[in-house]
Parts: sequence; C-alpha cells; structure tokens
Amino acid sequence: MSDTPDPVVERDRSEAVASFEHHARGPLDRLQHFLHRYPTMVPVIVLVLSLIAFGLIAPNFFSAFNLSLIMQQVAVVGTLAAAQSLVILTAGIDLSVGAVMVMISVIMGRLSIEFGVPVPLAILIGLGCGLMTGGLNGFLVTRLKLPPFITTLGTWNIFLALNYYLSGRETIRSQTLDAEAPLLKLFGERFNLGGAVLTWGVVLMLVVFAVLWYALNKTAWGRRVYAVGDDPESAALAGIQTNRILMSVYMVAGFICALAAWSSIGRVGSVSPTSFFESNLESITAVVIGGISLFGGRGSILGPLIGAIIVGVFNSGLRLAGVDVLWQLFATGWLIIVAVAVDQWIRKISS
Repeated sequence: MSDTPDPVVERDRSEAVASFEHHARGPLDRLQHFLHRYPTMVPVIVLVLSLIAFGLIAPNFFSAFNLSLIMQQVAVVGTLAAAQSLVILTAGIDLSVGAVMVMISVIMGRLSIEFGVPVPLAILIGLGCGLMTGGLNGFLVTRLKLPPFITTLGTWNIFLALNYYLSGRETIRSQTLDAEAPLLKLFGERFNLGGAVLTWGVVLMLVVFAVLWYALNKTAWGRRVYAVGDDPESAALAGIQTNRILMSVYMVAGFICALAAWSSIGRVGSVSPTSFFESNLESITAVVIGGISLFGGRGSILGPLIGAIIVGVFNSGLRLAGVDVLWQLFATGWLIIVAVAVDQWIRKISS
C-alpha cells in the first residue's frame, strides 16, 4: 500500500480546516451592535419616547414655557454632569462635584459681599479654587494611588465642612446680591428666543458641552482620555502619560464645577450653603442615563446632556400629570437601573 498522500483528500481536509461557520444576526444582535457603535442613541431613543408619552398624557407639555422651564431646571446639574462625565470616562468617579460647586459659590459670594473684593476678581478666584480642588483630587488619585471613589468620598466631606465653615451656615440673600454683586447672578438672567424663555445658564451648559465634545473628539488629549479610561496599562505601553492625563481631567472637572457654581447663584438667586444638596447623585444619574459607561472608555460627552434633559422631562411630565414627587423619584430610580442594565448588555460585545 502506497504512503503517498492522496492530493484530493488533502485538499478537502485543508478546505475543511479553513472553513468558518457564519451565523446570521438576528434583529436583537443587530440592535446590540448598533448601540455598541453609537451609544448616544440609547438616551436619544429614551428622550424621544419620553417626549411622545408625556406629550400625550400631560396637558401643555409641549408649550414653549414648559420646555424652556425644563432647560432652565437642568442647566446647573447638566453643567455639573459635564464635569462628572470626564472623570467617569477615565473609569473613575467624583463624589465631590456637588460639594465643590456649593463651596465655590460661597467663596465667590463671601469675597464679594463680606470682604469687598471686586466681583470679577472674586469670580476669578473662585474659578482658580475650582482648579485647585480638582488638582487635589487628581494628586490623591495619581500620586498616592488611592481609588477615585474613596478619594472623592473623603474630599466631599472636606469640601462640605469647608463650605459650612466659610459660609457660617448663613445665606446671602438675593436683595444683597442685586445691590452689591449683580454680576454673580448673570447666568440667571432671562432672554426670549422664539417664544421660549431661556437663561444664560442654559447657554453656559450648552457651551461647556460643545467645548468638551470638540476636545474629546478632535484633539489628541481627548483620544488619550478615552484610551486611559479603556485600558490604562495599554495606554501607558503606548507612551501615554496616564497620570498627567488623569490630573488634567480632574482639574478640568474642578474648573467646570466652579462654572456651575457661578451658574447656580443665578439659578437660585442667592448664595446658600445648603443649595443643590443632591447634585452629586443627580450628576451621576445624568451621566449613567446618558450612556457613558461606568467602566470608562466608552460613551459620548453629549449623552449626559441628553440624560439631564431626560430627567427634567420625566420630572416635568409627571408633575403636569399630577403624579406625586415620590413617584418621580421612583421613576428616576428605574431609569438608572435600566440604563446600567442596557450598558452591561451592550458591553457583552467587547467582552
């Protein structure tokens, strides 16, 4: 019997080894891949469905007054969510953003009213303090290698205590600001736009998101932020100075918190050490609903803007429908759970 291999058998064997099975994707698989490629579409779909639903059940929901009111209500939290988004994109979290915002508003107000510092200078000092708070968080995370959750939980308490100390637990009233420091209320001033009444705080929020979108999508810094959030070890091997990127992210986040502080004074019309008490959780809510992954490295910066608007739409729609505030919180809680579940489902593609 010949030991010479049969060329026909060998050819069939090689073809069998080289063949692959191709499975047709079902509608659910195609949806999963689509949402993985365009994560911002998740909050967009939720927003559209919410608008349709509340437009049908809530009277006057689509009135220019109500829609503009929603934008006014989410302006401060939306700006704060922009800061939170940067940190979460790096697979971190910043629990101190709300405390930083309130503390900076107190610093601006006290310097202007109590110490007679010119208002523009007081604002600049406040913005500088925002950079410093972000720098402190960044130093603790990058140099001392502390987990972002624990780090910012600690600095949240520190900044909250400083807020109460600097303010003396006293509120600077609106009348005092109008008389001595009206510039602090700049972002609360209203203007008409096509029948809608907006504030400059809404404009600030949109400008912040526009600048961040450009920075994250059109600059090398933005690409490095995503790389560090996706896989810091691979980013370091690729020559990216991960600590420098993280430090810059926390400092930019602190600066945005200071902008939100200035905006918050205009929103409430006063400087109060107890205002926006739940803004930490509200900013995280906007980011999660907006489709930015809590695991970092994935999501569009525009998502949290849509997420903040979704929360505003839900609160407004349920209120106009006569639903108790208790059930508004209930609905927001389910929104968060569903958003995280969808994110986990989408991430299965890359696992």
